[in-house]
Amino acid sequence: MNVLKPLLAAALLLAGAHAAHAGPTLDAVKKKGFVQCGVSTGVAGFSNPDSKGNWTGLDVDLCKAVAAALFGDASKARLTPLNTQQRFTALQSGEIDVLPRNTSITLQRDTALGLTGVGVNFYDGQGIMVAKKIGVKSAKELDGAAICLQPGTTTELNLADWFRAGKLSFKPVVIDKFDELVRAFAAGRCDAYTTDISALNAIRTTKLPNPDDYVVLPEMISKEPLGPMVRQGDEQWAAIVKWTLNAMIEAEEYGITSKNVDQMLKSPNPNVQRILGVTPGAGKNLGVDEKWAYNIVKQVGNYGESFERNLGQGSPLKMQRGANALWTKGGLMYALPIR
Repeated sequence: MNVLKPLLAAALLLAGAHAAHAGPTLDAVKKKGFVQCGVSTGVAGFSNPDSKGNWTGLDVDLCKAVAAALFGDASKARLTPLNTQQRFTALQSGEIDVLPRNTSITLQRDTALGLTGVGVNFYDGQGIMVAKKIGVKSAKELDGAAICLQPGTTTELNLADWFRAGKLSFKPVVIDKFDELVRAFAAGRCDAYTTDISALNAIRTTKLPNPDDYVVLPEMISKEPLGPMVRQGDEQWAAIVKWTLNAMIEAEEYGITSKNVDQMLKSPNPNVQRILGVTPGAGKNLGVDEKWAYNIVKQVGNYGESFERNLGQGSPLKMQRGANALWTKGGLMYALPIR
């Protein structure tokens, strides 16, 4: 008698039961009929409202993509604006389902807070911005300077570490509300402003009256891998958010866009067939419709489309892809395979 056959059958049965089992977050999201996402109170390119209250940005697109994957409808995404001190409590308490809020994934956050990061949707680093009129060309010239920053972030520790390593000192000017902090910097209450470089460029371009009067200094003083976070202990929900992000990246890798996705359904490429659900299996394993990734790309777009309209050449920020280019083009964006 071949004892491996019943063991294999039992293992497959168990795996199938696990894939079909919905976790508490997924159950709650399905019951209320929408995905609640925590976003910033306004960072251009990531999550920012226009004059009519319509929110756009890379993080907003990720929230919409999760809704498209789960409900087949990107409009079933709801946004909760959160400041730096509110964001983790809101996720821990269940006020939001996922935090795609330009948040750095660190060991402390991924362990001690009961949260987990499920991927990186923007590779960033901390920088320092100054007014050109003070004549500073390097952060090394800021010994004793007053520096504006927000509480509840990694920026103060990073800044302290960098200055200590260089045997320099600084005076933190800590202000909770983002708009007040920007006004304080513009008014000259501090010599410099520090946060993620992407946010500094957004602030300089969209929040300061004369962008050309300011410059982001050349030093990158930390690594800041930004990405969505979920609560620990709900593996299926974490998987849905994780693979939503990977689907956007892998769609770009295979040239699947919001404009050609219907034509790509006819592609003979087996990888494309799996991504778009022509070959079934991935959707069942995630507990969503087989057209989950098709719906993401059709309604939201691939990662490259999202980047270009929110941060890249199709946006006011005109940022280069840099580290956020695909791995095949010199960047770090490398999708886990949908197979």
